[in-house]
Amino acid sequence: MKSILVNVLPLALSLFYGIVPSMATSDRLKNDPPNIIVIFADDLGYGDLGVFGHPTIHTPNLDRMAFEGQKWTNFYVAAPVCTPSRAGLLTGRLPIRSGMASDRRRVLFPDSKGGLPQSEITIARALKGTGYRTAAIGKWHLGHSSPHLPTDHGFDSYFGIPYSNDMDKVEKTDHYTLADQERYQAYNVPLLRDKEIIERPTDQRSITRRYTEEAVTKINEFGEDPFFIYLAHNLPHIPLFRSAEFREQSLAGIYGDVIEEIDWSVGQILEALKEAGVAENTLVVFTSDNGPWHTFRTHGGTAGLLRGAKGGTFEGGMREPTVFWWPAGIKPGVVRDMATTMDLLPTFCALSGTELPDDRVYDGYDLSPLLRGTGKSGRETVFYYRGQQVYAVRKGDYKAHFITQLEYGNPTAHPVTRPEVTVENTPTVLDTPLLYNVNVDPGERFNIADAHPEIIAEIRAVMEAHKAGVVPVENQLEK
Repeated sequence: MKSILVNVLPLALSLFYGIVPSMATSDRLKNDPPNIIVIFADDLGYGDLGVFGHPTIHTPNLDRMAFEGQKWTNFYVAAPVCTPSRAGLLTGRLPIRSGMASDRRRVLFPDSKGGLPQSEITIARALKGTGYRTAAIGKWHLGHSSPHLPTDHGFDSYFGIPYSNDMDKVEKTDHYTLADQERYQAYNVPLLRDKEIIERPTDQRSITRRYTEEAVTKINEFGEDPFFIYLAHNLPHIPLFRSAEFREQSLAGIYGDVIEEIDWSVGQILEALKEAGVAENTLVVFTSDNGPWHTFRTHGGTAGLLRGAKGGTFEGGMREPTVFWWPAGIKPGVVRDMATTMDLLPTFCALSGTELPDDRVYDGYDLSPLLRGTGKSGRETVFYYRGQQVYAVRKGDYKAHFITQLEYGNPTAHPVTRPEVTVENTPTVLDTPLLYNVNVDPGERFNIADAHPEIIAEIRAVMEAHKAGVVPVENQLEK
């Protein structure tokens, strides 16, 4: 395997992890590989942005990103809840492959002992092999102690909270009352600088602003060096908090205030890139970890016309509002090809000239032809995991549900126009799977299984072949 020696540290990483630059692309990219920023919201619904159809939440910066870049309408995450979704994004692999999925404990908790294994190659670790400087900001939720923290996984620095902002709750008052009173002291969540707790409880009223300031500082600090910033907001996950400047500013109430502050944050980051003179060659990706948490009514978001919500495998739980922005490298437009967060790692590696080792299975595809407008997505299927089980599979236009279950037992997570198929609060293995054409019927309202048994058989064969290739590993969420 050939390599380009950028400096001593990347060389050491290359030797240890088998990550080396690809000679085919190195000559073109070695002087100006793109900077990369991933902005990852928490529990944002498909319909929560102006450019994705929300009538009252004002998101001018994200809307502008979509108009200047690309709006992706068929973009999915690896899982419908926090921990496995984040593992999938950072590793380019389904979380079942790294032990970061569980039927018993769907996410990591403050008493969990496990986390993302050191054997996994994150985006940060891969990009360091070609000289990138790296920073993680915001919610991690892949292990809150070493060797599972961001700085153990290729990030040069970390500033954020190690798990969800509703954990370490010390008051019995309900989330709604606490949010309305903005009682951040009710949640004893720590704020970390690298591996040290610097504040506890975290004052979540100012957390979006502080994450933004950290990102701007890093942009200026990195200068002309290529960089990767992973900014994972812990909002709009319940409990909701916003800075004083955004209080009661949105027509959509407190939830709208939170989203509009995140949009402001995006604007600040784009402006910092321009002031630093690096905007043209910086790829910014905005998406969310899973769908909206409908259990919390107006303190949760909306999946728009999609059926379902956080925690479930109908479209609203795993199809996310996604925008790509890269002035020098992207062909503007609306992209309707299927893609997932697991495609980001191979895409970033292709753009940076990084070749990943072939000693493991990756579940992502290189999206750079789509970004440049020169080709199509290589993705034909999406697997909808709930915990360790495949509940549904999409192949092309069609999606088959083999197991159904309500999202966290919430019957209100479906459209007002009731679907013809009732979904129960317990896992139901279907004798005849549900089948939808999710291009014609993205709301999954009209079951066409009876008319297309051959399509169900084809999708079932794809699912069984996939499951046969999944090798059992130690479960990290159940430690």
